[in-house]
Amino acid sequence: MSLALTQSASANAPHASPHASPHASWAGSRPTAGHTLTLVTGDQVTVDAKGGLIGIRRAAGREHVPFQTRTVGGHTLVVPADAAAMLAAGKLDQRLFDVTELNKERTDQRNGLKVIVGFRGTAAAARADVRDAAAVRRTLPSIDAEAVRAPKQHTGRLWDAVMDGARTAPGVAHVWLDGVRRASLDKSVPQIGAPTAWKAGYTGKGVKIAVLDTGVDANHPDLKGQVAESRNFSTSADTDDHYGHGTHVASIAAGTGAESHGRYKGVAPDAKILNGKVLGDDGSGDDSAILAGMEWAADQGADIINLSLGGTDSPEVDPLEAEVNKLSEEKGVLFTIAAGNEGEDGDGTVDSPGSAADALTVGAVDGKDELADFSSRGPAADGSVKPDVTAPGVDITAAAAPGSVIDKEEGENPPGYLTISGTSMATPHVAGAAALLKQEHPDWKYARLKSALMASAKAGDHTPFEQGSGRIAVDKAIEQTVLAEQPSLSFGVQRWPHTDDTPVTKQLTYRNLGTKDVTLALAASVKNPDGGTAPAGFLKLTATSVTVPAGGTASVGVRIDTRPGGSADGAYSGYVTASGGGQSVRTPMGVQREVQSYDLTLKYVDRAGESPVHLTTLYGYSGLAEGRSFDSETGENTVTLRVPKGRYLLDSLNVRSLGADGGPVDWLTRPVLDVTRNTAVTIDLTRTRASDITVPDPAARPSDAYLQYTVDDANVRVGVDATSFADLRTAHLGPAVPSGLSECWLGQWKRSASSEYDIFTGSHVTRFKALTRHYRAADLATVRAGLSSSVPGRTGGVTLYGELPVAGGSNRSLPITQRLPGTRTLHISTGDGVYWALGFEQYAAEPDADGNPVSQARYGDDDARTYRGGRTYRTTFGGPVIAPRVSDEDGIYRYENEIDGELPLFADAAGHGGSSDFTSVRTTLFRNGTEVGSNTDPLFGQAGFKVPAGKARYRLSTSVKRSAGVARDSSRIDASWTFTSQKGSDTVRLPASTLRIAARTGLTGHAPAHRRVTVPVTVQGSAAGRNLGSLAVWVSYDHGRHWRKLAVGHGRISYRDPAVGRSVSFKYRITDRQGNVSAVTVYDAYYGG
Repeated sequence: MSLALTQSASANAPHASPHASPHASWAGSRPTAGHTLTLVTGDQVTVDAKGGLIGIRRAAGREHVPFQTRTVGGHTLVVPADAAAMLAAGKLDQRLFDVTELNKERTDQRNGLKVIVGFRGTAAAARADVRDAAAVRRTLPSIDAEAVRAPKQHTGRLWDAVMDGARTAPGVAHVWLDGVRRASLDKSVPQIGAPTAWKAGYTGKGVKIAVLDTGVDANHPDLKGQVAESRNFSTSADTDDHYGHGTHVASIAAGTGAESHGRYKGVAPDAKILNGKVLGDDGSGDDSAILAGMEWAADQGADIINLSLGGTDSPEVDPLEAEVNKLSEEKGVLFTIAAGNEGEDGDGTVDSPGSAADALTVGAVDGKDELADFSSRGPAADGSVKPDVTAPGVDITAAAAPGSVIDKEEGENPPGYLTISGTSMATPHVAGAAALLKQEHPDWKYARLKSALMASAKAGDHTPFEQGSGRIAVDKAIEQTVLAEQPSLSFGVQRWPHTDDTPVTKQLTYRNLGTKDVTLALAASVKNPDGGTAPAGFLKLTATSVTVPAGGTASVGVRIDTRPGGSADGAYSGYVTASGGGQSVRTPMGVQREVQSYDLTLKYVDRAGESPVHLTTLYGYSGLAEGRSFDSETGENTVTLRVPKGRYLLDSLNVRSLGADGGPVDWLTRPVLDVTRNTAVTIDLTRTRASDITVPDPAARPSDAYLQYTVDDANVRVGVDATSFADLRTAHLGPAVPSGLSECWLGQWKRSASSEYDIFTGSHVTRFKALTRHYRAADLATVRAGLSSSVPGRTGGVTLYGELPVAGGSNRSLPITQRLPGTRTLHISTGDGVYWALGFEQYAAEPDADGNPVSQARYGDDDARTYRGGRTYRTTFGGPVIAPRVSDEDGIYRYENEIDGELPLFADAAGHGGSSDFTSVRTTLFRNGTEVGSNTDPLFGQAGFKVPAGKARYRLSTSVKRSAGVARDSSRIDASWTFTSQKGSDTVRLPASTLRIAARTGLTGHAPAHRRVTVPVTVQGSAAGRNLGSLAVWVSYDHGRHWRKLAVGHGRISYRDPAVGRSVSFKYRITDRQGNVSAVTVYDAYYGG
């Protein structure tokens, strides 16, 4: 029994092509559009361009491991059941199974999955097992961990080692994804008061600022002599800054301004820089590189470590957050860290490691101290107040690294400088300010530096969750003698209802570093979640003033009482301000007043003798529950969750066994669960029943059975994938639902190595229930698909994409591997308005070490279509001549000042769009004969060219080669399209043409030697039909060294097939009536046999 629970929001479903049938929305998921990721378990997940789930292929030996898949907040998680316990215990990083996030980082994982394995104690056996399964990239002693890379072909071995280590005490304590972090990007220095500090003699002299970034250009005049030490932790070749981010950051913190005669001087021009290159030349880097850089900087005696970088935060403490806190407390070093640039996405967007408790986290303001739209907002994932402060981060001019990526993109103005924005730019302002304070107070450690900068910050008209204590003011900080020992106060979550809340009091302690007593007048203000003033009594101070003795401390109680406030639940935030003796101290605070919530108790009733693992998910879709989700994984029979009032979809998968023999599973779904009080739900597994679905051939054995439910109101789809419908027992919980429910059933039966049965059916329902249906031969159509391959010893698979006229009615079958070349016979269902489309993949000679096939070439139908029962249909995939194709969807496009090619270079003779592995590619654009630029995009639409607005003559050319291990035919394709273009107001399809040549070959891609043939040729694109100006075709039998022109008449060409073992090549030139030219050369189009 093989099973996977798949759940996805319909917003992630593929969409129909405008030229497809009304139900042909499978197109976004066809093989040519998907990308395969390998999980830490060795299982493979195919996703679309946005990281949405297409399909799961289990690794060898894991065929019976259940999967739970869910889409929450735009992220899709694919979690094997054998990982659920470690995830629940916090031992596994959730990002290891976040395929949306892994898809973003796939270019960095191309050589294998990178993870950080933390150990408990000596763990000699566990360490040895991990080292046997993966290559150690670096050791991280401060967190007792090793950063390793598991080769893509051996990822499953690492999982076995991790599982063994987790079962062995002491052993594996944590496994984290070695994730990718990215750089976060004359008046700003005076804005924070730095010139006043300089006049007082504080320029950062004797202070070390570590800039952990993309490297530093130590030869820039502003940074010459400033860099004390450099170390490279990235995968790039040296410590130089080829991206341009680190140089900009370093000059803001400690640049001399020499190039501009002091105009663009940094905040601490006499501080020294420790250049730790932790981000590569593309502006991104691994967690492990950043961790190693942090350790190095601390060991080098850094006083301040600047991290203008970040990644998505999670509720758990990740390795970077842990390292920030650890080094801060052990070494006394202050970390200034960017909050992130996701502020436009709303609250709770502060990045990690800026979310670390001990970090001084920095948001961004403009020159008028207005909060930047992009500046990330709090609270942090644990509800604490973040960011801590803000600093100028909009249009900041600082040193440029000549020839770097940003330098080329933004341009220098004035020479030697560039202007960019981001919390990356705000953060080094704070690092420089901290250096000025450190010079004034050499004995101060991180906590006191952080307190002084927060206490002296300038108030802005923003909440603490937006600005922390405010915009830093170093001119005030250097005069600050009264500090708050607690730079911010977080009061956590107060449980609903609030009529009986117990007030919480925390002590706020002030320290007087001066020589005279200071009396401080105290005031407090709090805002409710809507920005209005909190009701009287919500926040009280135990005193209205306090006298802090010279060299001593004094405390005041800050009392939060969440009983007043009525129905205004949510995040409250405010400030305690202490003023007196020329001092002013601002302390931000926050508290979460829980929205109306209740206890939901889940009671499981198991079948006699069974003790399953219960995997239950709640999806909120109405009221306060909307957009919320809650998960529970337990082996217990009772569990209680705290959930907001509202309507939920309850989905419960109950897995009896994770062993090799699997066993039936029980899947219970309640589409409508209203939680308006403390509620108990009984999930009775004895109520489930299996479906009875059969095909007319008793010799066909079940190989896949998928059932999917859609709840329209919840905008959620949930499903389970098993080997057989007999293994899948289901039940509906709760009352019937009059409308908005639909169910889809996708089944596959293997008849032989080259034959299968596939059914896809579905309907609108009021209750989810088991299905009984017995298909007859007359209910099925037969498709005989010829599968071509010009390389011996290859295998391949055909995938069926089905679409039904019901919500959620889009799915795909699991391809069954067979030998190539060959024919596959598919018997497919035809009722219920089903549309089908076919896709074909050729696999490499050997699977990877986890037993998964490796795709080499891919072809697919453009549109889905209907089939009629009792009829036979024929098609062929991968046959020559394989060449570029222009169709209704494919072509060359211009949007304003960008030109982009989006067309398949490897379409087959039948016209199926295709893609292929290749060894090299170079795409170049010329404008009026002058090169605009080049890239390695094989016209996938992933790398366009920026061009001037004016009218010009362009030529887009590409050359791509593929190896004989992928295909002997079409070993190299050169293509170019010449056209005239200028800027328009909308996306413009540019004129381009291609030629389809339908060679007469077998499925091997070979033709009888020396045979005289006449074959049809078809012009596609702008020159098609009556718009054809001219067409010329040439043939070569010596790989293009000599060409012979062919006559073209009545849409046909005549020539001789090549000799045995020799190839024939073609080239053509098409001109349309407007003078646009298309030229393509296909080398080794096919061989004689």
